[in-house]
Amino acid sequence: MALSPNEFRERVRTGIHTGPTSGFCDGFVQANLAILPKDEAFEFLLFCQRNPKPCPIIDVTDIGSPVPKLSAPGADLRTDIPKYRVYEKGVLIDEPADLMGYWRDDLVAFLIGCSFTFEEALIRNGIPMRHNEEGVNVPMYRTSIETVPAGRFSGPTVVSMRPIRNEDIVRAVQVTSRFPSVHGAPVQIGNPKEIGICDLSRPDYGDPVTIREGETLVFWACGVTPQAVAMHTKPELMITHAPGHMFVTDLKTESLGVI
Repeated sequence: MALSPNEFRERVRTGIHTGPTSGFCDGFVQANLAILPKDEAFEFLLFCQRNPKPCPIIDVTDIGSPVPKLSAPGADLRTDIPKYRVYEKGVLIDEPADLMGYWRDDLVAFLIGCSFTFEEALIRNGIPMRHNEEGVNVPMYRTSIETVPAGRFSGPTVVSMRPIRNEDIVRAVQVTSRFPSVHGAPVQIGNPKEIGICDLSRPDYGDPVTIREGETLVFWACGVTPQAVAMHTKPELMITHAPGHMFVTDLKTESLGVI
């Protein structure tokens, strides 16, 4: 069933859709979420500016407003994501279905580019997504790649992994390189140990997927990085999406593509 972003967000808001968002609303940008008090927002914005691969900014809300005015002016970030995560001093304390009980008038929300956006471009080029085929969440791993610190924020880069047929590797790099606002080209191809990943069967976030003969492991920077940063730097409060449960914007995917 083809749904517009607004229709999809309505299904999320009313509890009809509660799962991951990969594969929904083809043609529209999906985004990761990070919410912080205003006293920490500038440092986090600087952190994103210094780490554009894992944290490319799509939109930032006004202080106290849950409305992403540039990317989905009719939406509400308190209700329009299927599942959230709430961290206090680096500890995950809750995974609510909405943020009505947590929202404060000093919060600033950041929407960060998501690799689910470029997946549809890969599929259009005949490159299947294994996690979609198997009905699971994409596997994500913390790595040994350190982010560039900014103020109190620092920590490891998180990557998402997709097994790609060997003959499709060059095309996958070409396709995703067109979308720097949603992580762009891979950060590592074929050697997970080089970036500190030793056990592919145990992702830090998401689910493991089948890896077949004739496939190469390809790793892209991931917008779950702020969650690893939250656990590392322990800010007073950080609210995020649950991994794989993204915010669907009104922005067309091709609006973020570069030639």
